[in-house]
Amino acid sequence: MLKDQQVGAVLPAQDIGRARAFYSEKLGLEPDNPDADDNLQYKCGDGTGFFLYQTPNAGTAKNTQMGWMVSDIAASVAELRDKGVVFEDYDFPGLKTENGIATMPDGTAAAWFLDTEGNILSLNQTG
Repeated sequence: MLKDQQVGAVLPAQDIGRARAFYSEKLGLEPDNPDADDNLQYKCGDGTGFFLYQTPNAGTAKNTQMGWMVSDIAASVAELRDKGVVFEDYDFPGLKTENGIATMPDGTAAAWFLDTEGNILSLNQTG
């Protein structure tokens, strides 16, 4: 039943105004509900999207919460860096980033960054 349905992410934001500015200025995204003051709804490619809501619990997750599939991860990282996005560097067994990008043995690649609310977001490219 659910395997054929679209899915979207839900992200917390401690300061919805600060989050709105980050997603607009750094990621080039505008909410579909610009007049809302406690939540923001965004649409992305192929009918997907995500929802940001105001809560004091933002920034507590220690895992990737949402990611975008991109066709050229190096170019996407460079473009976002030009807008001021800071990418995380990791050096764990089996996962090491170089210039912010981790390349897996199967050729997939990923890069991670934080939004202003402490949410861990990613860019992903298949091999």
